[in-house]
Amino acid sequence: MFSAGIALAQTAPPAPSHVGRHASTPEDIRAIEKVVADFQAALIAKDVKLLSSLMLHTNILFASPADDGFIKKMRDTTDVHFDGVAAAGYVGFANYIKREPLRTEEKFYNVKITQDRHVAWVNFDYEFLVGDKLSNYGVEAWQMVKRDGQWKILSVVWSMHPAAEAAK
Repeated sequence: MFSAGIALAQTAPPAPSHVGRHASTPEDIRAIEKVVADFQAALIAKDVKLLSSLMLHTNILFASPADDGFIKKMRDTTDVHFDGVAAAGYVGFANYIKREPLRTEEKFYNVKITQDRHVAWVNFDYEFLVGDKLSNYGVEAWQMVKRDGQWKILSVVWSMHPAAEAAK
């Protein structure tokens, strides 16, 4: 069993010289950073049209997958096919942002962008606030793709801890 990749790094042979060499440009990184900033601004402004313009399409994977315990509970009581990934996805999130009467904001910390040619990954810690109060927090990862010269979000997956866990 490996502990956070430490044992693997100690036993793995040296990587070939091409590993970690990415085809990335400062212009692409700036464009990806703009998508990140526009995403945050769209939530605050409740501008779901801007939010949707950042997505490759409205049916992207956009989910906080449930843990095994919740999946088992749902399968035992409600739906034998429940897989822990909500069907509403991006559309459900956009509708929530639009309907929520209080201010919504997502703050990002420790943002890391990795880009190689026409694909990129954006990873960060986040806090989601509703009405200036912490609702939940966790780790979020986006996959992005460049289409017709524009960077678009291909998927959004995040962990979620309720605000009550932040005080622990």
